[in-house]
Amino acid sequence: MSMNGEYLRVTPAELDRALEDPEWAWDLVEETQDARAEEEPAPAEARHFTTHQTWHLLGFLLQRSGFPVDIVHGEESLGTDDWGYGPPRYLTPERVQLAAETLHRTSYDQLIQGVHPSDLTKAEIYPQIWDSPASLEWAGDLFTLLTEFFRGAASAGHAMLMWID
Repeated sequence: MSMNGEYLRVTPAELDRALEDPEWAWDLVEETQDARAEEEPAPAEARHFTTHQTWHLLGFLLQRSGFPVDIVHGEESLGTDDWGYGPPRYLTPERVQLAAETLHRTSYDQLIQGVHPSDLTKAEIYPQIWDSPASLEWAGDLFTLLTEFFRGAASAGHAMLMWID
């Protein structure tokens, strides 16, 4: 089974409700994922987004670059229930806005500049596929889509739930 980075855009009111009732938030996730199976909106309009297995690489690259927001793991805890590989976390609308602005000014080429596949192997970045320089390109397209997703959430004033499943 693979580990995937998952995101759900929520309104500030939905975030408040999720903080009071994390079980309700999980039900919202399942409902949103079921609806997504029927219709796949563009990332800027989507409520749910996944970075699939690239989450760990993206987290490594963003942390290495001094990114001001933890957009892979979130910054605040949303309870203690396990949503796959630990409990979910979240970003407030203000942190989503900062992340979106910074992502917009950041290219994937900037993130991978100076990184060698051996750096990823040494850091034990999941999944262990770092056998050639071309492997660094693996997450480029998803980084672009993630940027669009965050920009859409920020423009709507949304918060963000995130988890690894």
